[in-house]
Amino acid sequence: MTHPAPQPLIFAIPKGRILEEALPLLAKAGIEPEAEFHAKSSRALKFATNVPGLSIIRVRAFDVATFVAHGAAQIGIVGSDVIAEFDYSELYAPVDLGIGYCRLSVAEPVGLDAEDQAGLSHVRVATKYPHLTRQYYEAQGVQAECVKLNGAMELAPSLGLSRRIVDLVSSGATLKANGLVETARIMEITSRLVVNRAAMKMRAAELVPLVERFRTAVETSDAA
Repeated sequence: MTHPAPQPLIFAIPKGRILEEALPLLAKAGIEPEAEFHAKSSRALKFATNVPGLSIIRVRAFDVATFVAHGAAQIGIVGSDVIAEFDYSELYAPVDLGIGYCRLSVAEPVGLDAEDQAGLSHVRVATKYPHLTRQYYEAQGVQAECVKLNGAMELAPSLGLSRRIVDLVSSGATLKANGLVETARIMEITSRLVVNRAAMKMRAAELVPLVERFRTAVETSDAA
């Protein structure tokens, strides 16, 4: 009786800034994407690697968590902000990769805090993180009305969409350029290796060594 060949493992990685920081870790873990992955003209989203039975998909950061949580991908790299926002029970995050450092913060026009902070019971906030935003304000006894945006958050206060925003902050230069000031930090963020819990049990022989490769890659990076 012949057994069907196992399905390839799918590794979901995010586009953008985290990807640039993740590539050296992938290399340290012994994973090299095919040449087309690096071609700027390529519109492909799925790529072979030098590891037999392992393919990479390149998707939006928020979508990495969804692909892995639902088992369409078995392993991925995603920010701790996304993990906390979606709070998928199917996600297991065994390794802090120590990359993608930034923070999730509240920002508002200069002077607004002093203007109406006293007795605040309701706020309107533009954000890509409605769950974390509501959670943060609820802890202070404040009701947050969240306006969901996927980008250009800094425009919201000046155009009257909201008085405050909750967004990722790195250097703070974009906030300053748009007349905003950071007034509170909700959480510090790094990127994590995430694994689908069911896959970790069913395909432990493949996934556990892969996780350990990344753990070792991070440890050697920290020691360098």
